[in-house]
Amino acid sequence: MTDAERWEVYRALLQRSNNGVLKRGTTKEVANLLAVPKQSVQKIWRRAKDNVSNGEAVDVSHRRKGKCGRKPKEIDLEQIFNIPLHCRTTMRSIAVVLEVSPSTIHRYVKHGLVRRHSNAIKPTLKDDNKKARVKFCLSMLDKNTFSHQPKFVDMFNIIHIDEKWFYMTKKSTTYYLHPLEEDPVRSCQSKNFIGKVMFLAAMARPRFDEEGNEIFSGKIGMFPFVTMQEAQRRSRNREAGTMELKPMDSIKREDIKRCLIEKVLPNIRERWPTEDFGKTIFIQQDNARTHVDVNNEEFQEAASQHGFDIRLMCQPPNSPYMNILDLGFFRAIQSLQHKVCPTTVEQLVHAVEEAYDEYPPKQVNKIFLTLQSCLLETMKIGGANTYKIPHMKKDRLEREGRLPIQLACDPILVQEVISSLAC
Repeated sequence: MTDAERWEVYRALLQRSNNGVLKRGTTKEVANLLAVPKQSVQKIWRRAKDNVSNGEAVDVSHRRKGKCGRKPKEIDLEQIFNIPLHCRTTMRSIAVVLEVSPSTIHRYVKHGLVRRHSNAIKPTLKDDNKKARVKFCLSMLDKNTFSHQPKFVDMFNIIHIDEKWFYMTKKSTTYYLHPLEEDPVRSCQSKNFIGKVMFLAAMARPRFDEEGNEIFSGKIGMFPFVTMQEAQRRSRNREAGTMELKPMDSIKREDIKRCLIEKVLPNIRERWPTEDFGKTIFIQQDNARTHVDVNNEEFQEAASQHGFDIRLMCQPPNSPYMNILDLGFFRAIQSLQHKVCPTTVEQLVHAVEEAYDEYPPKQVNKIFLTLQSCLLETMKIGGANTYKIPHMKKDRLEREGRLPIQLACDPILVQEVISSLAC
């Protein structure tokens, strides 16, 4: 009981007393009225009478002040350093090694004395990879700012492209149900062969005016690799010979090149801001074997038509987080796509394209800023990928109107990186 509840009990008893004497059954009446134990009511009244008999002021507050109750079990947390990582992947496993209960470990995690960490496998980098990553970071700096305060380029003329498989559903998922609701049942022929479609995404950096109004969304397109084929057999869903959409199981370099020339380039010419007409546009891709070579003559001929200067460029090998699509865009699109439950290829394609169109351009702009911060962290550690993606509090900066377009870089760091590459 709180002090307020104890005083409420005392006042109720005092109102029902006659010269400090309670009638038979009064304590039970008050206990039922205030929904407290009868023994607690009797103890409060007994304590008040003792105060009066001793000539003291009545005080029925708690006597337990400060630390009370069972003392927590002390654990030497220094032992954790000596426990192999594979022996502390769960609370139960680390509790067994420390010889405590899992609830104790849970309490330590809750109080911040033990830290939970999700570990993802990162690409192995050789010295040449690290050097290439540092060179790429330097190439993203604005050369005109080297003399006073180096900054990254605004990246408005760079289009990031990449491919990703999107699945009909996940192998396992979580639902929140009513207690009386039956558990849902999901089934398929084989959970190792869930329907999927590969998409090629193309995204540039969005642009906004001084008042924050969108000028250019940066969305070039989301292109599925599918074909229209005749159904070979009759099924309960359609007759034989019906034209239906089928996903391409194997994507080759010619397929990527055809998509770039026939779909990506026309969309760039159609949607690119007119004020940048004539300026060089770079399409950044990773080093997958199926991607088009930067010197491919057929692509260069198509990219130079209608007065445009569009060129291919490659990001460093084993560096997925130097592309905004892998950095955060694909995960966001996939989470939106999983909010619907497609059952056909047409529905899956529509769900992914709708998620692509609905994703806010302001969030894409923030991913570009995160990319610049990743480039900065990469230079600080000599091209390695062991950094943590820094938190810039972009939402707060946006609310205050202080969200930058370009991140600044320490001039001393730039000179150190240049010197290291010269060695």
